Amino acid sequence: VLHVDRRSYYAGNWASFTFNGLLSWIEEYKQAGPSDEAAQEKVEEGEEALALSSLDTSITNVEVFCYASSVEEEEAVLAGDEVAQASGPDAGAEETQPEGEVPPQAYETQGEWQDEQQASPSPAESQPEPKKQITYTKIVKEGRRFNIDLVSKLMYSRGSLVDLLIKSNVSRYAEFKNVTRILTYRNGKVEQVPCSRADVFGSKQLTVVEKRMLMKFLTFCLDFEQHPEEYQDFSVHSFWDFLLTKKLTENLRHFILHSIAMVTPDVCTVEGLRATQHFLRCLGRYGNTPFLFPLYGLGEIPQCFCRMCAVFGGIYCLRQSVRCLVLDKESGKCKAVIDSNGQRISCSHFVVEDGYIGLDQRKNVDSRQISRAVLITDRSILPSDSEQQISLVTVPPVEPGSPVVRMVELCSSTMTCMPGTYLVHLTCSSSGSAREDLAPVVSRLFCIPVREEGSEVPSVLWALYFNMRDTSAVDRSSYDLPSNVHVCTSPDAALGSDHAIKLAEAVFRQLLPEEEFCPPAPNPEDIIYDGLKQLPFTFCTLCLCSQSFLI
Repeated sequence: VLHVDRRSYYAGNWASFTFNGLLSWIEEYKQAGPSDEAAQEKVEEGEEALALSSLDTSITNVEVFCYASSVEEEEAVLAGDEVAQASGPDAGAEETQPEGEVPPQAYETQGEWQDEQQASPSPAESQPEPKKQITYTKIVKEGRRFNIDLVSKLMYSRGSLVDLLIKSNVSRYAEFKNVTRILTYRNGKVEQVPCSRADVFGSKQLTVVEKRMLMKFLTFCLDFEQHPEEYQDFSVHSFWDFLLTKKLTENLRHFILHSIAMVTPDVCTVEGLRATQHFLRCLGRYGNTPFLFPLYGLGEIPQCFCRMCAVFGGIYCLRQSVRCLVLDKESGKCKAVIDSNGQRISCSHFVVEDGYIGLDQRKNVDSRQISRAVLITDRSILPSDSEQQISLVTVPPVEPGSPVVRMVELCSSTMTCMPGTYLVHLTCSSSGSAREDLAPVVSRLFCIPVREEGSEVPSVLWALYFNMRDTSAVDRSSYDLPSNVHVCTSPDAALGSDHAIKLAEAVFRQLLPEEEFCPPAPNPEDIIYDGLKQLPFTFCTLCLCSQSFLI
């Protein structure tokens, strides 16, 4: 298995970047690269060349905004000291007093001075130390502390990705944290959603009657298949209509629809019940919420599979592209590729991500778009006793016809941002450019560019908007490609990674139908370096990364 990637980093659109690395990535997408011509001299008689796209157009509408001050932190501190000294002559006199020395005119005895000092602390001691201003220079200087994902997803604790990580032993290469709270935006403010039994009975937002109603409904959803009489009359109706018949309050309907089932109001009843059931079954496995997040960002997951692949003999070539496929005219199959160095490489199968496919081969492809925003903020969207909160926030449509926005707020303990800041990811289905879709939500939840004095609303220090192509709904038959060329689609807009896992397994079944998909990896001391025995696992890892590789 040979992995060839035209980028200088792993995982394509699933990658994570440091802040400085992200700035370089932004510049790359703003510059249009030249188109490569296929190396016709490597094509032999009875063969033909099929050129691949040399320019990745999966990312569009990239816009960057910096709201943090560019003034050096030291200069800001010096300016603050000058203001304090200019506030009055007495302040300067007190600061020059030697430490521990008692002013002679203040008290007659040392004992009286100590008693009064304990009873009346100085103004400097009674006032909390002001929070240091976070400047753009500071963010760039601490850029290596950031790990910013291009795609924002969480892992269901009983989802297919977690099961695959455990089964294959790839989980040994990563660490995870539990998402600590589920939030929603309602009536102009952010509220915490009670989802577990402990949250429901401990909630101050719900009345006693609402708590009983919610627990009764959630208990029904856990095994709703056993009670078809409750929902079969609504099988052709929307989930919202079904919730109305349950006589739930507006509070409860909002929580269930947007933050537990996380579906749109027009989704069918059975699909809404299944989404609610999946959410509830994931509760309690690793914490009070159903979700996990990998330390250092989601980009660690494909890198974990890459590490395991390399252990079993996979070869990786970054900064090297594939110019064209060499097709056999008689069979119509791909028999070799020609790379960016003009080298011909024979292969029996070719797995490629969607970004390499040219317009001529995607005539029937109708792709969608995802709107993404990445924010660096100075405080949490909902302050609490702990500053180390990982939050999932659902923002219902702010205007009629606008999409539901999913927001994930990450703290510094996830190793994705520097201390004193939060990393916020916003995602929704596109109806326009990313900024047009997400800027109204950002303006409602955050201060741009500065926060009013006394306000607890977080300020945006830096923002990135971009659109990402979503081809997850495109069928394989829509591509005009040889049968032994397998296309991996781009990341979808869903919160989980179920589509990527299903696609990886589907491609694997076409390559090796008799082999087990992603079998458990042996212990390092038990590894026998026989290429055929390692291949099944290697295929899965590369399909999941949605990269190009040859067999």
